[in-house]
Amino acid sequence: MSPPRTRNPPVFWSASAIIGVLVVLGLVLPGGLGAAASRVQSAVTATMGWFYVLVVAVLLLVSVYLAVSRYGNLKLGPAGSKPAYRFVTWVSMLFATGMGIGLLFFSVAEPIQHYGAPPDAAPRTIEAAREAMSITFFHWGFHAWAIYAIAGLSMAYFAFRRGLPLTMKGAFCAMFGRNADGWLGNAIDVLTICATLFGIATSLGLGILQTSAGLHYLFGVPQSLWIQQAFIAGAIALTIISIVLGLDRGLRRLSEWNVICAVALMLFVLFAGPTAFLVNALIENLGSYFTDLVGRTFRVYAREQGDWFGKWTLFYWAWWISWSPFVGTFIARISRGRTIREFVVGVLLVPSLFCFLWMTFFGDSAIALDRGVAEGGLSAAVANDVTVALFQFLEYLPAGALTSSLVVLLILLFFVTHADSGALVIDMVASGGQINTPTWQRIYWCICIGAVSALMLASGGLVALQTATLVTALPFSCVLLLLALGLVREVRAAAPAASSHEPVARTGS
Repeated sequence: MSPPRTRNPPVFWSASAIIGVLVVLGLVLPGGLGAAASRVQSAVTATMGWFYVLVVAVLLLVSVYLAVSRYGNLKLGPAGSKPAYRFVTWVSMLFATGMGIGLLFFSVAEPIQHYGAPPDAAPRTIEAAREAMSITFFHWGFHAWAIYAIAGLSMAYFAFRRGLPLTMKGAFCAMFGRNADGWLGNAIDVLTICATLFGIATSLGLGILQTSAGLHYLFGVPQSLWIQQAFIAGAIALTIISIVLGLDRGLRRLSEWNVICAVALMLFVLFAGPTAFLVNALIENLGSYFTDLVGRTFRVYAREQGDWFGKWTLFYWAWWISWSPFVGTFIARISRGRTIREFVVGVLLVPSLFCFLWMTFFGDSAIALDRGVAEGGLSAAVANDVTVALFQFLEYLPAGALTSSLVVLLILLFFVTHADSGALVIDMVASGGQINTPTWQRIYWCICIGAVSALMLASGGLVALQTATLVTALPFSCVLLLLALGLVREVRAAAPAASSHEPVARTGS
């Protein structure tokens, strides 16, 4: 009897070919690829910005609709199933998914940049400070997690209620039947791999830029491209060690250290900074966020000139879309037995709340310092080099060198965790949903992630990273839109067959 196949050859080799062609082009024509990236980014922003906005708005509306409607009582599993994890454990894992390299990179950089150059208010005013935090909340709030919710809910619903593979392809099989088993399903899997890989590579590229800046700021290490590539090689080597150690001894322990270090850093900023002001600012930021929510959702800056919208909102929407297979698969796997309502409310609220806390404590502290003792020095430093924003900010707090060193360590932990878990998800997709695959396959995808991260940095830095995310997320946004509409159709069809009063899972079970 032949051993089970551990990869789907059409998907594995097609995705590998696309990645390989890109890497070769980057090596042969690095300057040309960077210039092309700038042109593509401008073209996508000018012609397809409205589409990203509408897709994300639809995903948020569908998420809310499923949560508040009678379909929210449907369970992700048989009617009598119970949650796979206790409520506290489940929430803790959702909490962990709300953190990442992006939070470290943008926690100070984004609010300070909006404060210094807001799209609507006068720069460096109190109104600019309010707008800066409202925009930051908008980019890191419900819209981002609605994207993840739809991706995860679609996979969880069809996997746990229909017995299909826990992949995007599995969800499409339920909607399109045998057509999704052939070339269409393979194309969806290849697209999923590319979107996931570029989304993770973007995060890792940002992390390397910030690590390089931090080491230069702290110890005078040169910020050369070769040093950055050496950082990537070293981090990938550590990731391979984590993969070889396995989930329990590698990824799980790294994730626990991520949570401990991140929470410690956040609490330090809260209590070392203006604590009472930050608590008041959090309440005000939440009020501004909810007040502006509808208007910002559909704002495309059609009458304004400039590239602010493309560099910020569109980049974020594309980034979250490209991350959705990765995060969606994770939250789907831990949510068996939950109701749709529990799933949506938990996924939207818990990580968003953590992001709101994080961004308020770092962002408002930075703006307060810039308006006070820094006398505009923080804004000037960030405008000159965005990668040093967090390190410049920590210099104004006690034990700046120690906390900056903790940030460098935390970035490394996030890098290894994301590369390891990203390789796991990509390998699962490339193997047709198989979980127990050879270690070398995960190592292969880990190396691919590192190679693309290095390529993007060599080909244009932040612009190349943003462009890769925008382009790969464009077709995948269509996939998410179809998943959302198909999911609504499926739950409406399932509701008459199931009791509309299916028992809600006990949160303490």
